[in-house]
Amino acid sequence: MPRHVAKGRAFTRQALQDWGWDRTETSEDTLLLVSELLTNASLHSNGCRELVLTADGATLRIEVHDGTTTLPVHHPVPQPGLPGGRGLYIVERLSDRWGTHTYGDGKAVWAEIETTRLEYGTTVEH
Repeated sequence: MPRHVAKGRAFTRQALQDWGWDRTETSEDTLLLVSELLTNASLHSNGCRELVLTADGATLRIEVHDGTTTLPVHHPVPQPGLPGGRGLYIVERLSDRWGTHTYGDGKAVWAEIETTRLEYGTTVEH
């Protein structure tokens, strides 16, 4: 699993750099979103089949496709002291929107970030 997450983060980091969105706090949040979505797919859905990043003028969309139609269980507030239950909480907190959709024998869990957050967010030093 860690290798898939690392590859997904590297792919995302390169895309953000290519699009000029690699030097803001929100770009770091984007990498964390990808990590959480990929980890959830590995732990709960037989792994990621595809990671898709799309961007238009207003939104960056991250989609992680997996091989099960079982929808994720969202815990609105993680239970203190108990492991797990934080992945979708983190996704909800860092993204502007998130959701799921099923198709055939799989589903996609997606998160969206407004591109203005990537363009004009607080700059970080690398």
